[in-house]
Amino acid sequence: MIKEIIFDFGGVLIEIDTQRAIGRFKELGLTNAEEYLNSYKQSGTFFSLENGDITADTFVDDLSQLCNRKISHEEAEWAWMGFVIKVQTEFLESIQQLRPQYRLSILSNTNPFLQGWARSSRFTPTGKSLDDYFDSLYLSYKMNCSKPNDDIYMKMLAIGNMNPDEVLFIDDGAKNIEAAQRAGINVLKVENGEDWRPKLLAYLDSHNR
Repeated sequence: MIKEIIFDFGGVLIEIDTQRAIGRFKELGLTNAEEYLNSYKQSGTFFSLENGDITADTFVDDLSQLCNRKISHEEAEWAWMGFVIKVQTEFLESIQQLRPQYRLSILSNTNPFLQGWARSSRFTPTGKSLDDYFDSLYLSYKMNCSKPNDDIYMKMLAIGNMNPDEVLFIDDGAKNIEAAQRAGINVLKVENGEDWRPKLLAYLDSHNR
């Protein structure tokens, strides 16, 4: 029986556009931005930020060196926010109906810039933050590991005192899904921007009878 539902953030709860983010970083002066940015996992100093190996301030310093000019914290946040096309507020409100029966959590490769926005009143038009919708947030930069590394799933299970047989993980990345399966976690693969609510309800109905 499923007792906890874990959602990816980008591509599941927010619709993302990697090319838009790449364009913004290029506007800042990072001419080879596509070498650092990916829909699922970053590289270089971008990965170090998401993996929690460096702080936001260090990232800004690194980005300034890469762009050959001083970059502000606000400019860096603006570029990272290029990923965000739409917050699926209708999805967030719908899954709240599941909260009495299931624990709801996030497992995401993310960073302080995006989460500074998501965990504030700026996240939704009604002033709700990401924390208002979920019981726990498992964030790569706070856990010092990233999907699809097996460690992040094992850490999540340990911190949350979860039985993997009772966990359903929803993600749009095939490698992330495969890694969750290796940890014994039930999975549901969706697509970026897809309305996965009917698929989720059908899964829960068939597994929790």
